[in-house]
Amino acid sequence: MREHEEISKVIGIRVVSIRDIARFAVSLASLGQAPYIIKFRKKNKTIYGLLAVFRDFYKFYGLPLLYYYVAEESKEEREKHYILVKSNETGEKIEFSKGTRPGWIAVPIMELKTVPSFLDIEIE
Repeated sequence: MREHEEISKVIGIRVVSIRDIARFAVSLASLGQAPYIIKFRKKNKTIYGLLAVFRDFYKFYGLPLLYYYVAEESKEEREKHYILVKSNETGEKIEFSKGTRPGWIAVPIMELKTVPSFLDIEIE
């Protein structure tokens, strides 16, 4: 039997906007992955995050990362469970939505009731 292994905490990487997380999620979807965004509360702030694994950098292969954005969530956003992304020659559009929409890439938002200890990041 294996002894109880310690789970490493994620390394938090704060991004400038929710658009950065949405764009990253869409790039993962284009590679065939099924990305999702997690949402949780900490210090009266709403945290939106995307879990990833750091690859192909010498001895740091497999490092757990959480790209995150700290938001002042509005009531309107609280009731929406998707981030929709549409990108074409005129630019990109990113918005929160209650559901999916044809022609848009929908990234689901999973709201965590209990935040696991490995997601304990320091926020400002």
